Amino acid sequence: MRVAMNPPGWYPVGVGLLRSLVDDRGESASPGALLMGVLNRTPDSFSDGGDYVDDARAVERALAMVEEGASIIDVGAESTRPGALPISAPEQIARLGSAIRHLSDAKVLVSIDTSSLEVARFALDQGARIINSVELAPAEALGRLAAERGAWLVLMHSRGSMTSMAGFSSTPDDAYGDVVADVWSEWRSAAQRALDAGLGPDRLLFDPGLGFHKNARHSLTLCARLAELAREGFEIVAGPSRKSFVAIAAGASGTARVPPSERLGGTIAACLACARAGASFLRVHDVAAVAQALRVQRALDEVALIDVERSSATPKPAVATTPGASPEEGARA
Repeated sequence: MRVAMNPPGWYPVGVGLLRSLVDDRGESASPGALLMGVLNRTPDSFSDGGDYVDDARAVERALAMVEEGASIIDVGAESTRPGALPISAPEQIARLGSAIRHLSDAKVLVSIDTSSLEVARFALDQGARIINSVELAPAEALGRLAAERGAWLVLMHSRGSMTSMAGFSSTPDDAYGDVVADVWSEWRSAAQRALDAGLGPDRLLFDPGLGFHKNARHSLTLCARLAELAREGFEIVAGPSRKSFVAIAAGASGTARVPPSERLGGTIAACLACARAGASFLRVHDVAAVAQALRVQRALDEVALIDVERSSATPKPAVATTPGASPEEGARA
């Protein structure tokens, strides 16, 4: 059952301004969810830490993801794994190096994955167009910066910093009442601070924070009921890629949890579910595989729609009946 979440007069947007930007740049020819490729400039991220700390290799990987189907490259320099210690703004900036500038010069749409105002400002100076924050606390400051610079802000739901997150999918079940309603209510309060700081609602995106201060049941519920959140009007960014809840859902009882690099099948299943429920953007590591899955799903949906339309347009033959018999009797004969 859908939870009524928006108070009267709150911001039902329904205007995909970021999606419109991508379409105007000629980077999307298909309806449905677009892909945000993950580029970690960190030595310790949970999935690919240390792989792309070199500028040249990072740029090469980013351009490859664009070729594979990514519309946005999300660049981060601070790990968001549970228990990760905060990294200072100067250190994050040093890790980012010149990659954002190179990608911007190559006309790549770049998002900066940070909750630091200083890092976000640096990235925008380098050509990034989107700020992607994994914390709600800096919503006002980041909203003001995004408004001043004509940028977009992705606010992800979480309950505090990554340092305070105990472990992968370890949040107790009773941490939320109705996880969908609670996540929306908490996010909406932070979103209001960004809006009050001057950010237009059409430049604010909602990320439900799959796996962040949530256990597997919470994250799966958010995926399954994402359509309820999509109806609230904001463009949704969903990030199920390689998350622990995927491994937990995929694993048999009592078996060891598969490592992040072996979660592609579950990631694709979660991405397809989020896309069909109304996610505008999917943040993923394995761009080529997810892009292929989305194309096949779209093709299947198109064929199913054509079949339904043909069926509706085809006149149904009259049912022959014998004299004196009811139509039901003629149909059974």
